[in-house]
Amino acid sequence: MLKLLRLLSAVISPVLMVGRQIAWIALAIMVFVILLQVFTRYVLNDALTWPDEAARFLMLWMTGLMAPSAFRWGGFVAIDTLPQALPRSAALPLTIFLLLASLFVLIAAIGHGHNHTMGFGGNFDSSSLRLPLDWFGYEAVKVKLRYMYASLFVCVILLTVVNVELLLRAVYSLFNPDEELPDLGAPEESLGAD
Repeated sequence: MLKLLRLLSAVISPVLMVGRQIAWIALAIMVFVILLQVFTRYVLNDALTWPDEAARFLMLWMTGLMAPSAFRWGGFVAIDTLPQALPRSAALPLTIFLLLASLFVLIAAIGHGHNHTMGFGGNFDSSSLRLPLDWFGYEAVKVKLRYMYASLFVCVILLTVVNVELLLRAVYSLFNPDEELPDLGAPEESLGAD
């Protein structure tokens, strides 16, 4: 099981790192787009039509790519008073139960995310977001909403993989309490809601 855990950790760590880098870029572009909208609306008195939807698009992708790392590092708001108050032998089974419950919810969410992205909702075009191909002599193309909804689908898949990793870690720790587990690559500061 330790080999599987190390392999999973070695695969998911760089994927999450790339996701975090893309998320930071999305955040920077989102801030620029919002400031551009504020400038055009209040200084030029001529609001643009696309920045609101572009900022929403970028925010969804930023969230979808950052949430798995936050989950992996314990950065979600969580009530962990009970597991911390329990002895390790009781806290780990409780953690395993909670991770299994989360896994069932995430597996159901994968189906919903896929259906929403590739199904009915994803077939619509954005009302204001277009690829400006007219700058190059082609017709401008409206962005499909499925590219926005895909952030949910990608997020849930990554959350599921992280959940499996955390579940394997908890199960392995239950039976091998003194064994060293692969590093999660968490930042120096705790992300938990202490």
